[in-house]
Amino acid sequence: MKPYRSLLWASALMASAALAGEPAPPVEMTVYRSPTCGCCGKWVAQMQTQGYAIKDVVTDAVDKIKDGRGVPDNLRSCHTALVGGYVVEGHVPAADIRDLLERKPSTAGLAVPGMVVGSPGMEMGDRKAPYDVVEFDQKGGVRVAHEYRPD
Repeated sequence: MKPYRSLLWASALMASAALAGEPAPPVEMTVYRSPTCGCCGKWVAQMQTQGYAIKDVVTDAVDKIKDGRGVPDNLRSCHTALVGGYVVEGHVPAADIRDLLERKPSTAGLAVPGMVVGSPGMEMGDRKAPYDVVEFDQKGGVRVAHEYRPD
């Protein structure tokens, strides 16, 4: 089979799989987290159930990753993820990450500063604190992307 024909064949197979309702391949995400933080592992497990293929990097040098990716000090949390060219800092819900990847804004990424009770990976029974998911850029700009308020 000539090279262009095999390319056409592969394209046709992918298109027919998409039309047949085949699931899309998982989105790859690299997560940098401390070996001593249990909530990070819970967040990673939740992202896996939402279809993300996780490369889990357990390291004592998480701050170097944050520094290298321009995560502002006031937005930092316990783990940092990289997905689709964006930074995801802390306990950001999967729906907000999906929205970011679909919108493709010119921004650095999303953050949930701190370790908020009730955010993904930080569940503690019925306890839930209000929190915001913020979008940030490399110039220090921050805007609230989504507000989460307990019922």
